[in-house]
Amino acid sequence: MIGKDIRVLFLAHRAEIQAYLTRKLRNAELAAELTQEAFLRFAEQGQAGSAAILHDRSYLYRVAHNLAVDHLRSRGRERLEPLGSDMLDAIADDSPSPEQVAGGHSELARLRRILMELPERTRAVFVLTRIDLLTYHETAARLEISESSVQKHLARAVKHIMQRLRSDETEA
Repeated sequence: MIGKDIRVLFLAHRAEIQAYLTRKLRNAELAAELTQEAFLRFAEQGQAGSAAILHDRSYLYRVAHNLAVDHLRSRGRERLEPLGSDMLDAIADDSPSPEQVAGGHSELARLRRILMELPERTRAVFVLTRIDLLTYHETAARLEISESSVQKHLARAVKHIMQRLRSDETEA
């Protein structure tokens, strides 16, 4: 009796379960395999003589969903497995060279010198908005000035920094 029931159920719902899994997994072959697995588990459940399945279609969708989730989880675990040392050696090292680090330090020192040339309030506005990433409103509140003043100080700071960077380039 179970054989006939599963055949009728398979003919009635296979296409929609497979379409559901294809949308979920974006892989038609895998969806077809998991659809068959869902029906196999349904048949095994019926043969086990456990509690009756009240809604065949809902049960099939739940089994299909669980199979898809299990597959995605196992695929995620596969990506986390450690690489062999030969594979690690093939990965390019993108860390900066000692020359790049030294150049970065000298560039940073240059920018600090240029910032120190600014008046204290203008420098504070620049640091709060461009380095600490505060909004104009937050900067104005912290320094107890208007947002308009924040904008003016920031414009002065940027203009000064750009001019000094350009003049240093022409001197070099």
